[in-house]
Amino acid sequence: MGHGGEPTDGAGSPDPVPEPVPEAAPDPVPDRAPDPVPDPVPGTGRHRRTARRGRWFVRVLPVLLIVIGLFYDELTPLHLTASPLFAAAPLAAAPFYGRRGTVAVGLMACAASVGERSADGGLARADAITDLATIVTVSVLAVVINGLARRSNARLASAREIAEAAQRAVLPEPADRIGGLDVAARYEAAQADASIGGDLYAVQDTPHGVRLVVGDVRGKGITAVSAVAVLIGAFREAAEQEATLEAVARRLERALAREGTRRRGVDDFEGFTTAVLAELPHGQDVVRVLNRGHPPPLLLAPDGSLTVLDPRRPALPLGMADLGVWPDRCEEAPFPSGTTLLGYTDGLSEARDAHGEFYDPVARLRGRTFPGPNALLAVVINDVVQHTGGGSEDDLALLAVRRP
Repeated sequence: MGHGGEPTDGAGSPDPVPEPVPEAAPDPVPDRAPDPVPDPVPGTGRHRRTARRGRWFVRVLPVLLIVIGLFYDELTPLHLTASPLFAAAPLAAAPFYGRRGTVAVGLMACAASVGERSADGGLARADAITDLATIVTVSVLAVVINGLARRSNARLASAREIAEAAQRAVLPEPADRIGGLDVAARYEAAQADASIGGDLYAVQDTPHGVRLVVGDVRGKGITAVSAVAVLIGAFREAAEQEATLEAVARRLERALAREGTRRRGVDDFEGFTTAVLAELPHGQDVVRVLNRGHPPPLLLAPDGSLTVLDPRRPALPLGMADLGVWPDRCEEAPFPSGTTLLGYTDGLSEARDAHGEFYDPVARLRGRTFPGPNALLAVVINDVVQHTGGGSEDDLALLAVRRP
């Protein structure tokens, strides 16, 4: 089997390949208002309210423990003590309060213990002294833990800033308008506080038209980030110099091969990148697409109809040229004014809900209209958050381009 190859009959001539049939679109709805744009920050609405309630609870928990301890001491016999609750209060404050707040909670816990024992007339008893010593010791430990937590948070903030700077350098945000087209891009990391991974996108205005790439590098970590940097650099150079998308794909293939040779690791044999390349020629209402094993992009018309740009001849991902040599084939589709091209990675199509059902962007977006690419991506991100109950388990990259 060759890459993008065709089945042949006994005479060796290729079987005819039927033309792609766009998916049936619903009847246009006259004067249909575009979908409202949700809050562009993922996890809004119900998730934001849940987060606020959680933060409020951890802030009041230390004081709540002391209050419960006071009631417990008041309502139970003398031989029962609430010292475990008083001791837990400063520990609960340590990760979330500042140093002064943690010290204040510790002093409140000690004062509550002393006050309860004094009221019972048992302050001089050995067990009362032991309980107070325990609370004081735990309070001191809580202050130490608070200091360690604050230093850890500072290092985490510094690491997050470095990661964000690396993302901006490796995967810069495209301009809102490129070559007369409206452009929007979003990158959503699956892991909290992570900013960069193996998903990629790039848009560039060239003498041949506006060219773009959306891709997904196999693997995670620094190896994937390195491959992303190599691919985006190779794409930007090739997009300017090569006359066809097929030639651009060959340049990317060679760039990945050089990177694999340089690394000389397991990725020499298993590394690959799924990618879709697209070209929007200047002055022409068409889009040319070359797909290398990537989820097919979508065309969203201004009347709500949707077309899936499935490749007629499936091809293997970039980086798998050792399995066969065959020519890439670019396919063309109409791209009239008002149409939006949406490219995405499998973090969208493989996002699952609680029952294991995959998110279906075709079913979710068909029949809907959007005022622009940014609004479209905001709706998609919000939709994925609602579908999964919090976000995709894989990194997600989205790129939308509209001809105004």
